Amino acid sequence: MKISVILDQIDLGSMALPEFQRGYVWNREQVRGLMDSLYRQHPVGSLLVWVTRTETAQSRGDQSLPPGTVKLLLDGQQRITSLYGIVRGRPPHFFDGNAKVFTGLYFNLESETFQFYMPLKMKDDPLWVDVSTVMQEGIAKFMNRLMTLEEMGPRLNDYLNRLNAIDMVKNIDLHIEEVTGEDKTVDVVVDIFNRVNSGGTKLSKGDLALAKVCAEWPEARDEMKKRLDKWRRGGFTFRLELLLRCINTILTGEAMFSALADVDRETFEDGLKRAEKRVDSLLNLISSRFGLDHDRVLGSRYSLPLMACYLDQRGGHLADFRERDKLLYWYVHSFLWGRYAGSTETVLNQDLEIIEEPEGALDRLIERLRQNRGDLRLHPGDFAGWSRGARFYPLLYMLTRAWKARDLCSGVELSSHLLGQMSRLEVHHIFPKARLYEHGYPKSEVNAIANFTFLTKECNLEISDDDPAEYLERYAAKHPGAVESHWIPMDRALWKVENYRDFLAARRELLAQAANDFLQSLVAGAVPEQAEAPPVVERTAEAIPGGIGTREEEDLLIEVNEWVVGQELPEGEFLFEIVDEATGAPLAVLDLAWPHGLQPGLSRPVALLIDEGPETEEAANRAGYRFFSDPDEFRAYVRRDILALDETQEAAQ
Repeated sequence: MKISVILDQIDLGSMALPEFQRGYVWNREQVRGLMDSLYRQHPVGSLLVWVTRTETAQSRGDQSLPPGTVKLLLDGQQRITSLYGIVRGRPPHFFDGNAKVFTGLYFNLESETFQFYMPLKMKDDPLWVDVSTVMQEGIAKFMNRLMTLEEMGPRLNDYLNRLNAIDMVKNIDLHIEEVTGEDKTVDVVVDIFNRVNSGGTKLSKGDLALAKVCAEWPEARDEMKKRLDKWRRGGFTFRLELLLRCINTILTGEAMFSALADVDRETFEDGLKRAEKRVDSLLNLISSRFGLDHDRVLGSRYSLPLMACYLDQRGGHLADFRERDKLLYWYVHSFLWGRYAGSTETVLNQDLEIIEEPEGALDRLIERLRQNRGDLRLHPGDFAGWSRGARFYPLLYMLTRAWKARDLCSGVELSSHLLGQMSRLEVHHIFPKARLYEHGYPKSEVNAIANFTFLTKECNLEISDDDPAEYLERYAAKHPGAVESHWIPMDRALWKVENYRDFLAARRELLAQAANDFLQSLVAGAVPEQAEAPPVVERTAEAIPGGIGTREEEDLLIEVNEWVVGQELPEGEFLFEIVDEATGAPLAVLDLAWPHGLQPGLSRPVALLIDEGPETEEAANRAGYRFFSDPDEFRAYVRRDILALDETQEAAQ
């Protein structure tokens, strides 16, 4: 079927998008690549549609469907959406994404390259033509413009042929495979979709459950996204599936999404409202009590469905501060020991069964954790991990907030009520990285959790790379008790860089003691120990691949980052951690990354990895990053694909 006919069918409603499909996720590089392939008449793959009766179709968007049958697009959404946006100059009615991704695509008649509009480069240059205008108005407009330019004479015929090749993209035939038959239910079709998309992201059970909900309440997805947007503005980014799981546990007391199969629209709407209130309460509680005020330090977000269910069972109100703190005690231990890091649904169902009987529910939850661990006390070895992705990183942040650690420079408590750009808390290396690298310490020790504390941005800048033996002494005298409030050992010999490993050991002891004291204060009395608890082995966190290894490497990354900023592009993030979205477990640390792309929302995530092993590169690739190991290749990519500079302009730079 010709591309133009496919687009006409979308306008008529005879081809639509099934409700279970995700939104539009392509970036500008993919859109440009598609158009380049079509222009050169390279194959771009076939489409797969599900032919089903209109009255039972569950499609996205608010356009009415024609009577009879409708073709629901299973495979090819990204390609067809991109083409619709380029040809029509607007997104289709079922669109859910960033329309700027396919807006403003231009073609150079001389170099035969596609680029997105850049005023300084393309304005008043007749060789740059707007692709959407060619598609909508034909080549006559451009032909007249080119014919008035004398210098175009020798090449005019070539340029007209190229304009015509762009216009003729609409007439390219795309092969369409059809899935038909009365036996093709939503469940069967989703299975087919997953098989076809085996190389991409499969639909989850949550997607299928939501598709069934949207069949009865089409606005469900948008209503849920409104809640997610609200929490995102507050610093907490959650997946839609997490909110759906909270709704599920509240309405059904079950973890499996199949439990939502018989939930009607009215009940689901009520569940969404209740889930929003419960998650609001929990985030406010965790933020105010612990100071865990953004998602990077939240810990186990998959504890929220259990906690939301528990809170909803009690009408949204906990009995008193004892119940509140006992629930928080369980929450902290759930993320310290990775309660939901494995089979989330299986473990969550076990815990939901535990709280079915309200009396003593929290005690039973805590007892279950203790049975699994043998001991809930923290030990110095628990703080032997490194990087900001370690599970004990949120605990350190929590202790700093909740136990009134004081800013070294001002002596003011680092409470959760500090406001302002220069007062927000930043991670601070007690022993500066530069000094440790100069003395030959490996990156796993440089970025050890026990070398972290938190200070205001202003204080972090003030200390900079000062020798800890000097600045700790200075602030100990200026603000008595401030240094100790960070659980920093006061033996001055440990403040010397040559004794750094002894410092780490001593601070781990202090952190373990502080953490145990704080957690025990959350419960009404000590949690009783089992009579025959198994012996506790010193636990150490698994090393996370990646990270900056030498001072030379760090200097190089800083230089590249400054160069990027000099191109009026966003600053990258150093030591950016990739985590498992489902469990929060750290997967790798990227040296320098732009997680939202160098053109946020328009280009794919990108990273610069210096002297990293295959584990880090594989993790970056799985997370959708385009990565470079050579700074010069990275700069070339920025000039060519982001700034869209030609060879002459590159040389001038």
